[in-house]
Amino acid sequence: MSAAPTAHRPSGTGTGASVKAVVGLLVLFEFVSGFLQMGMVPLLPKIGDRLGATDSDLSWVVAVQLLAAAVCVPAFGRLGDLHGHRLLLRISLATVATGTCLVALAPSFETLLLGRVLQGPLAALLPLEIALVRDRLPVELARRAIARLVGALTVGSLLGALAMGAADEVLGDIRLTLLLPAVLTVACVPVAFLRIPESRRLATGRVDLPGLALLGAAMIGLLVGVSAAEEKGWLTAPVLLPVAAGAVLLAAFAAVELRSADPLLDLRAMKGRGSAPFYLASFLFGVFFFGSQAPNSTFWAADPAETGYGFAFGALSISLMALPGAVCSVVGSMLTDRIAARTGYRPALMGAFVLVALSFGSFAVLHDAWWQMSLTYAVLGFAVGLALGGMPTVVVEASEPSRSGIATAVYNNVKTLGGAVAGGVFASVLDSLLTADGQDPGERAYVVLWLVAGGCALLAAGAVALAHREEGSPAAGG
Repeated sequence: MSAAPTAHRPSGTGTGASVKAVVGLLVLFEFVSGFLQMGMVPLLPKIGDRLGATDSDLSWVVAVQLLAAAVCVPAFGRLGDLHGHRLLLRISLATVATGTCLVALAPSFETLLLGRVLQGPLAALLPLEIALVRDRLPVELARRAIARLVGALTVGSLLGALAMGAADEVLGDIRLTLLLPAVLTVACVPVAFLRIPESRRLATGRVDLPGLALLGAAMIGLLVGVSAAEEKGWLTAPVLLPVAAGAVLLAAFAAVELRSADPLLDLRAMKGRGSAPFYLASFLFGVFFFGSQAPNSTFWAADPAETGYGFAFGALSISLMALPGAVCSVVGSMLTDRIAARTGYRPALMGAFVLVALSFGSFAVLHDAWWQMSLTYAVLGFAVGLALGGMPTVVVEASEPSRSGIATAVYNNVKTLGGAVAGGVFASVLDSLLTADGQDPGERAYVVLWLVAGGCALLAAGAVALAHREEGSPAAGG
């Protein structure tokens, strides 16, 4: 096992000033992170037109960034625990800024993919920030800071797609539009050198390079395989071979970590009731959070004259349909610490997941009128925002203080893996339950998806109920 954290190594400002520096400046970084993550989505078709990329090629624009993130998140999280979260935050921002400029100015599709790889540390920003505020702030202030960071990420995601779409309409040049997030990310780099203090409690030891390599390779194998299921089908070599390889590598990773004196992940500490249920809930959270986004949009876009369901909405109408949910998600994430202060984090999360399950159940029953679904989407958004604000807190408080970065990194990776699994599974359901003419998914397919998503939310609530933790301190195992 790794040694206890080193003695305090003060740097930067004191706690009072840190509240403004950490919460204020880091909130800016998370806003830009959300803006960048969602801002690319509506621009993909035009990017393909400019660089001569096919629709299948464009799938790699998302995939390579996801794969890079799968490796960068645990690596940067552990390096931050060892050498300082502020230091790794600065390195992450500089790397992301370089990648974003490369994406905007890319003369070829291959160069654009390289830029997307360099954007991989984008996913490491939130784990590093959470670890930093946990180190520098008292428990209650740290909880508020985490809620605000998640809220800023949600707001940035909400505004990113809208602002980038509007900018493209005004500018009429995809390269000029892509320079907007490039300018924002470049501006964040000097800001990171202002009053943000460094972590005071650092871990000792070294980076577990064999464990990091095995975990990264396992995540890549699993994500590549599961992502291919949407196009290839589950029982095909492009899916089965990488998934099998990922499973074998994951088993090898577990064996190496259990024998290591200084593991990347302390699997023994994660297996008790203090941690394991939260990671299970994180996986299930990823399933319904990521997995339901695309199906909801395609349901709303379906023409009822052809499919018997849907509202024939265009892109703008779909955005407006989802807007109440997005706004309520921001509200939920911003109110997480206040709600949890009254109920405790476990009851708040359990309530959020039950509310998610009820919302998906409502979708399954009430989907004939757009206003019914929009109203339910607002309730779902609030519950998801509450869960987004609460999950990082319970995960990080269930870990040792010197391992906050890697604990939050694993939470992000597990949630991402749940979303990747959901993408393949849900796509298979939509492909198997078709309309009478066999051209489109049938209404029954969407009902099945919503019921599965609701079931995952109930299982997540059950997992949180089984967890054992004391409010404000690392959970006890067992």
